[in-house]
Amino acid sequence: MKKDFLAISDYSAEDLQKMLDLAIKLKKEYFAGGNMPLFKGKVLGMIFQKPSLRTRVSFDMAMRHLDGDALYLSPNEIGLGQRESIADVARVLSGYVQVLMARVFAHEHVLELAKWSSIPVINGLSDYNHPCQGMADALTIIEKFGSMKGLNVTFIGDGNNVAVSLMHICAKLGANFTLGSPEGFNLPAKAIEDAKTFARTSGSKLNFLRDPHAAVKNAHVIYTDTWTSMGQEAEAKKREEVFPPYQVNAKLVSEADKDVIVMHCLPAHRNHEITDEVADGPHSVLFPQAHNRLHAQKAILVTLMGKD
Repeated sequence: MKKDFLAISDYSAEDLQKMLDLAIKLKKEYFAGGNMPLFKGKVLGMIFQKPSLRTRVSFDMAMRHLDGDALYLSPNEIGLGQRESIADVARVLSGYVQVLMARVFAHEHVLELAKWSSIPVINGLSDYNHPCQGMADALTIIEKFGSMKGLNVTFIGDGNNVAVSLMHICAKLGANFTLGSPEGFNLPAKAIEDAKTFARTSGSKLNFLRDPHAAVKNAHVIYTDTWTSMGQEAEAKKREEVFPPYQVNAKLVSEADKDVIVMHCLPAHRNHEITDEVADGPHSVLFPQAHNRLHAQKAILVTLMGKD
């Protein structure tokens, strides 16, 4: 039976930890000796409805590191669900490539691809979640602290797709998760209910606050993201008025744990959600975090394709 990677919530804590351990191993082996010929003759089909720097390059290079190849499919080439049905696209591509990654607007589109595809499907981002980013985030935190268990992870800003996957991996792996967000920008109710279920098993604590200063108290990790994501441009003016108190700046960082790390999934709108001083400062792990997309995704690919 084929495996997909559509959401953090689909995997057990043990399976997530195994993938993270594999990511650490693959990263070490790459820096020690270069490419590993696991995917010779294998191709990843990459479907993009949204443009991307990190998703496209990290998946392309992940396949190259594993001696495979990647094929970029732009929005105009497919017109997913418009020019051709998602079911037909999934069944056609299943005969051409060995694994699919899709970066889409609507989460239903990646679910539909997985339903009709006979090959593994990876969610490269949807409006609901961003599980590949969540794995890279966990990898970055583990590299810094050794484990996620018992850490205090705070997300400041919009309760968006990145925050959903971060909350779920924290709740699965035993980190305490806090969201500091303005009224009207909460996480989806279903995502919170799932996280509460995971937290009952792991011992994770979940907090949802309005005050960003209270949210970062004792935080080991402060995470933020853009105030206006792709597809939300009509709300940009309103968001620019609501979010300035939630800027991650030097004062806010000083109120957290002294060894706090600051994360951002990028692209960053500097001096909006995060200041230059923080993004380029001693607490920032923005670029190791971005680089870990490559290594986390290699582990996902190896796991889905059943390679030892």
